[in-house]
Amino acid sequence: MWTIPIALCLLGAAFADELTTSDDAKSLGFSAARLARIAPWYQARFDSFSPSDGLVPGAVVAIAKGGKLAYLQAIGFQDRAKTIPMKANSIFWIASMSKPVSSVAAMILVDGGKLDLDAPVARYLPELQDMRVAFQTTDPATGNTEYGLGLPERPKRPMTVRDLLRHTSGLIYPYPDMDFAYPERGLADATADHGIRAIHMLYSWTDATAYRRDKTLADFVSSLASLSLAHEPGEVHEYGWSVEVLSRVVEVASGQSFDQFLQSRIFAPLHMVDTGFYVPKEKLDRLVDSPMPKRPPIWDVTTPPKLFSGDGGLVSTAPDYLRFCQMLLNEGELDGVRILAAKTVQQMTASALPPDVRFAGIVGGFVGPKVGTSWGLGFAIRTNPEFSILPGAVGSFNWSGLWGTYFWIDPQEKMFAVLMVQMPFAQSGYYRRAFRELVYGALTP
Repeated sequence: MWTIPIALCLLGAAFADELTTSDDAKSLGFSAARLARIAPWYQARFDSFSPSDGLVPGAVVAIAKGGKLAYLQAIGFQDRAKTIPMKANSIFWIASMSKPVSSVAAMILVDGGKLDLDAPVARYLPELQDMRVAFQTTDPATGNTEYGLGLPERPKRPMTVRDLLRHTSGLIYPYPDMDFAYPERGLADATADHGIRAIHMLYSWTDATAYRRDKTLADFVSSLASLSLAHEPGEVHEYGWSVEVLSRVVEVASGQSFDQFLQSRIFAPLHMVDTGFYVPKEKLDRLVDSPMPKRPPIWDVTTPPKLFSGDGGLVSTAPDYLRFCQMLLNEGELDGVRILAAKTVQQMTASALPPDVRFAGIVGGFVGPKVGTSWGLGFAIRTNPEFSILPGAVGSFNWSGLWGTYFWIDPQEKMFAVLMVQMPFAQSGYYRRAFRELVYGALTP
């Protein structure tokens, strides 16, 4: 069988109209034999790992095309001890796959006239209105470098809501290890005039003191106010705290807590029944283990948080995220419920970066002209097949999570796929690339 037989009962009414299981791979443009290679490929690699390798030996793989579920397979185990078989609806921490959901939340408010893409962020979060841009100066006589927290002048222009969505706000992540943050040394050198090393260390301090599950989004955003921007807004694409700040903007603009907004405007309408900021007790038997011996406190999704992290706090399942993807592929609508205007989805999934933007930070290997990829309003966008390291049509969009979860949507093929795994970040790239290549390799001419 090339789809698991329990797929329909697991998905149930949630897929009743928009996403139904097909029994005919050929009718969807797939080779059944080549689809059948996917699960054994993963199983063989899981079998070769030991618990000390820091990988949960299981996955859920899902593929949909033409509005039908082509493949849904639970592989291996959801615990490191290999005692609990993986289920198609096992629950994963999806980390940065939360960001596309949060971006959709913001664009719902844009559609409704409650949020202005080009408004200064300070219109909604006045506590950030006095942020400056970091700098460093070096004494040519002594070679000593002095780092500053900000320039006397304000940035050339304020960061906007659009900047938050496309990661050009100047807000960054804390990376004490600069070789990790800037794997290509040239990127670090290119941003040295902004005091990038010092500012990363300052963000590390904030991360340790204000970014906790017992703090709120408001608390965290207030802590950023005392820091400096790493870059002039609009000039550099650097992956960072932009979407966390965007989540707080959604709270202010909507008048709701972020979890309530997501539940009422996205999860409930899309019947995403297992997606949220923690796993309730009655569902803990479906929570996939952490690849670490113990979950870090910020990622302990077994208890309700105060921090509703739109940056990386969500848990979800493959069936739930499939529904989110189908809504996007349908340009904002699913089961007769419209989440976003079609033109809004088109705007989100087109390159939104200025032509002269620079790229910095850890995503330098994932986004930029060297890899044929740009960024929209919430997604990485495939723009140049000659430089892209992955198969797929121009206009395909995607993103991933810290522990290996991954999705992509290919509008040209009317196809999307979701990979749910939990493994160390350093290992996950191999599995994501293989998944994409296996899926495209299963398409028939």
